[in-house]
Amino acid sequence: MRTSKIGFVSLGCAKNRVDTEVMLAKLLHAGYEIVEEDTRADVMIVNSCAFIQSAKEESIETVLDLDWLKKNHILRGIVLTGCMAQRYYEDIRKELPEVDAVVPVGDEGYICEAVEAVLQGKPYERKTTAPEELPLGGDRVVTTPPYTAYLKIAEGCDNCCAYCAIPMMRGPFRSRPMEDLIAEANMLHALGVKELCIIAQDTTRYGKDLYGEYSLHTLLEALCTSTEFSFPWIRLLYCYPDKITDELIEVMAKYDAIVKYIDMPIQHISDAVLKSMHRHGGSAVIKDAIARLRRAMPDIVIRTTALVGFPGETKQDFNELARFIKEIKFQRLGVFAYSREEGTPAYTMQKQVPGKTKQARLDNLMNEQYTIQHNDHTSKIGQTFLVLTEAYDGVAECYYGRSAADAPEIDGKVFFTGPGGIQPGTFVQVHIDQVMEYDVTGRVVSGEEVK
Repeated sequence: MRTSKIGFVSLGCAKNRVDTEVMLAKLLHAGYEIVEEDTRADVMIVNSCAFIQSAKEESIETVLDLDWLKKNHILRGIVLTGCMAQRYYEDIRKELPEVDAVVPVGDEGYICEAVEAVLQGKPYERKTTAPEELPLGGDRVVTTPPYTAYLKIAEGCDNCCAYCAIPMMRGPFRSRPMEDLIAEANMLHALGVKELCIIAQDTTRYGKDLYGEYSLHTLLEALCTSTEFSFPWIRLLYCYPDKITDELIEVMAKYDAIVKYIDMPIQHISDAVLKSMHRHGGSAVIKDAIARLRRAMPDIVIRTTALVGFPGETKQDFNELARFIKEIKFQRLGVFAYSREEGTPAYTMQKQVPGKTKQARLDNLMNEQYTIQHNDHTSKIGQTFLVLTEAYDGVAECYYGRSAADAPEIDGKVFFTGPGGIQPGTFVQVHIDQVMEYDVTGRVVSGEEVK
């Protein structure tokens, strides 16, 4: 009997990707074959995102594109999982007939049952499970390049920002036990992973629910001092300013394995806007966190995000944010226009900002950030940096990779020339000689693989 072939499309954030990897492992263990090409699949699974309107639109468009394969190829069914399936479960079942099975976040453990129902042409229906009952962790099939992987240390969120639907879709914050995380890190190291990216909806909250105190620094120290394995790079993503403890900064500064990079979303700097957003801590907390990080690690790269056009954001509020961005000079910055999401407190707030105003403010900040980042990159010309090789670009006839200043999938690249045969996952020393928009170029001056 022919083995049924399953394909995946994973949308949204890295946290969603880890969920995809857990589902892949369940399907493999059940005897299904996983294929990369959607044209070979019997069933396609779309792990959806519903964080903002554009993410929801991408999820729907993906389903509609795959429906063409159902009508014109061998594809027999589409399964929708993830945040959109959780948030709009009933709506999808009624209004998106192209989807053959809907598996909300809390039911991802039943992915094999859903796939089997689709293959047999039967309706898939079960009482949905609350997202907080979703098992934490599990076997994974790593889908990132073999040298990089994500370690998801918690699920859900307790911050309840006024614009965000994540708590509705993912439930309350739940930390994973430290021993489970160490075991998973050991497994990833055994697979050859050299860059371990620590993720959660709020990594800095880690341990508060299990151990009664913020424990990210304890986890990091355990990862750095384990006798079983040693990662050359450990990277911190999704940290919150109000939980940047002195203990965390001390551990970051202490260990070379922890790259001097932190992803720390601030969203705004106006106290009035931050209060309206229900953000924890005001402008003084944000400024203090930045000052303490830079004081302990002068070369640290801080990546942040800003949200413009939140209801009630005045011109004065925006100008305050723009001045702050220009003054602080974040090396990495993403800017988003507020997306009005039903079910969130901000949805019913007065003084919604017009779309044109939101876009103009976004463009203003990104234009300023382009100058800041270009100047930062220009200052690197003539210096040499350790770069993790990712691949060879046959068109450009050069290699590319990332320095410690660039996180996978969200930041820029280092393009470089060097001797033939440099393998992905190899660390090389690259002398920077040119800036190219958000990327830099250079040449290898020496290189050896970091064990």
